Amino acid sequence: MAAGRLYSQAMSDLKDYDYTLPRKLIAQHPLAHRTDARLMVIRRDDATIEHHYVRDLPAILRADDCLVVNNTKVLPARLVGRRTATGGHWEGLFLEADELGCWKILSKSRGKIQQGETVTLVRNDGQDDAELTLVQPLGGGRWVARPRCANPTIDLLRQFGRVPLPHYIRGGSMVPDDRQRYQTVFARHDGSVAAPTAGLHFTDSLLEALADDGISIADVTLHVGLDTFRPITTDRLEDHQMHSECGEIAAAAVARIQNARAAGGRLIAVGTTSVRVLETASRSGELDSWSGNTELFIKPPYKFRAIDALMTNFHMPCTTLLVLVCCFGGHKLIMDAYDEAVQEAYRFYSYGDAMLIL
Repeated sequence: MAAGRLYSQAMSDLKDYDYTLPRKLIAQHPLAHRTDARLMVIRRDDATIEHHYVRDLPAILRADDCLVVNNTKVLPARLVGRRTATGGHWEGLFLEADELGCWKILSKSRGKIQQGETVTLVRNDGQDDAELTLVQPLGGGRWVARPRCANPTIDLLRQFGRVPLPHYIRGGSMVPDDRQRYQTVFARHDGSVAAPTAGLHFTDSLLEALADDGISIADVTLHVGLDTFRPITTDRLEDHQMHSECGEIAAAAVARIQNARAAGGRLIAVGTTSVRVLETASRSGELDSWSGNTELFIKPPYKFRAIDALMTNFHMPCTTLLVLVCCFGGHKLIMDAYDEAVQEAYRFYSYGDAMLIL
């Protein structure tokens, strides 16, 4: 299907994006082999649903198709420590750092944190030789914080940070394998606090098989922020304030995509994060190189300018991610697909299975 189809459903109520999921279907661990994940293939032209595996992608896609992947790298952003003065347990999530070395973090502890208080960070091996000063509250549990040492931020996170697993995976508690498995094979640029999960299904051998079949890969970057997975809390979609995320698509990636299109190939976004970059970079009507921050909220009605197909994981109800997927695939077809995924015991969310919407 060509890009540019206008979806006109007036699905603007939050309740339209709710569904019931048995907890047992929320994947708690990745599969032993990434490409063994199931792949639900949804065809919009005839509203059919097929059941495959990610390893079947070379047979499903066509020569000259172009997959667009997100090359962001997940930071070890989850912080654990104790309040220096009281010894009380403390947890935090690193969000970003500025050029002056100040951090923005999400802070959580028993009792009220006081401005100017310090927390002592604890490494995985139990050592606790770094402190953070909580400089200024920003509301909603967010703080400006400053490390009490001059080490680069990434070095401190590598020493003290843990994999920032979502709460629905083992309560956010990591195991050593998560450091590698909660990272895509495309990961190049540090900056995300959550994985672009559709990319977790790829391996080097699968990429080689795709290349052998004439399918190309283009990179974009979108650093995934904390708000990406947060449920919408307003009753109407138009009242939701979309988060901002930093991204980029280089001229070389645009050229690769244009070459595929000229040869008759389709542009297939791997993950909703890739969609946001591609659609942001196509706001003029033509895909062009771009870098900056995007607050694009894709909701109906929306005219897709860039993508022809989408590979994505199964998303939480009442989130902007599910709204985006419904907007692209058609609300009824996607919600029917979710019902079928539950019936067929697909694995859901970050470490779960995937769908390919053609």
